[in-house]
Amino acid sequence: MMRLAGKSALITGAARGIGKEFARAYVKEGATVAIGDINLDAARAAAAEIGEGATAVHLDVTRQDSIDAAIAEVVAGAGKLDILINNAALFDAAETVDITRESYDRLYAVNVAGTLFTLQAAAKQMIAQGHGGKIINMASQAGRRGESLVLVYCSTKAAVISMTQSAGLNLIRHGINVNAIAPGVVDGEHWVHVDSMFAKLEGKKPGQKKAEVEAGVPAGRFAVPADLTGMAVFLASEEANYIVSQTYNVDGGQWMS
Repeated sequence: MMRLAGKSALITGAARGIGKEFARAYVKEGATVAIGDINLDAARAAAAEIGEGATAVHLDVTRQDSIDAAIAEVVAGAGKLDILINNAALFDAAETVDITRESYDRLYAVNVAGTLFTLQAAAKQMIAQGHGGKIINMASQAGRRGESLVLVYCSTKAAVISMTQSAGLNLIRHGINVNAIAPGVVDGEHWVHVDSMFAKLEGKKPGQKKAEVEAGVPAGRFAVPADLTGMAVFLASEEANYIVSQTYNVDGGQWMS
């Protein structure tokens, strides 16, 4: 039996990478999935690739009107919203003395405010429907500890973990379970970008930082997006009805909590 049969999900930042893999896994488990992304063409391409059960919606998590319109579009198409994954996020790195207000504002607008206000809008819809729901926030191992060159990003993901705890305690009385996933290092386009940033900041050759980080993963390799889908499906399923305000590490053994 498919664990998400008949469920309607919205995944933010899902045109590529982890979000796209979540969408694929949810459709396989019987859900209808709206791929929300600021790049609508990319979201449409992802939906077409996944096939029946996937649709695309334009979603800019820094704008409340876009958040509200995306949720309204999901409800108009599927009749309801059962699951939200807050996946949209940005990364930046800099020496502490070189952090700019522009970078700070940009990351907090997406990673923190975008997560909060998309969560809030989804919760309002779920409360109005009256049958609960599941909200999954994407945190990070970076939210568990500081990193020398990643002050702003780490602090945004720590905020996501804290937000998950508070929102989960507040919303469970409505039957809405709020939990989070904290990935470790996940291979793909994101890490190509991260590696290039560290190459500049630390004077490393392209690929060197990635190799060094991979060598430190107890599981012996980077994750791939598919490594995260089991937790994403579980937290969205009925099996997770008694799980509240938790952040689960899916990181190959990099962090224990």
